Amino acid sequence: MAEEKQEQTQGPEMPVTVLAQYIRDVSFENPHATDILRGAGALPEMDINIGMDARKIPDENSDSLYEVVLNLRAVAKRQELTIFIAELQYGITVIISDEVPEDNHHPLLLIEIPRLAFPFARQIMANLTQQGGYPPLLLNPVDFHALYMQRFGKEIEEARRQFEAEQQA
Repeated sequence: MAEEKQEQTQGPEMPVTVLAQYIRDVSFENPHATDILRGAGALPEMDINIGMDARKIPDENSDSLYEVVLNLRAVAKRQELTIFIAELQYGITVIISDEVPEDNHHPLLLIEIPRLAFPFARQIMANLTQQGGYPPLLLNPVDFHALYMQRFGKEIEEARRQFEAEQQA
């Protein structure tokens, strides 16, 4: 019998290598648990904030080592009474491939990496609220590109205009 040589097919190499994912900080405050959990009431008002930050990590072996932190904060209130406050900082340490131009690092770190991290952070928040005695908080999917543009859109537009003005000069 002839042995067939199996070729391994690999897709294109990813421009990012995830080294670690971890909880940087987590907090759950349940200030009125004894009052809230013994009786039913109206659905709470939810205030949910999502943010992301990135920082370069100095490393003698890599010039493209970064930490990205996805920040989630959920506050549930019924009228003026705070039901719970859940906060999570979820960190990811990554190396960006040398093939990725430096200009692309910022959006890659603040759009794509949070997109990768979100399902894990979402699960942690769901477990956290459930362990606090409430139904799991299931966060809706997030458009990280829109959040990025909301946060940096003016700077991007200003840089684009400056570039176009320099090209016309």
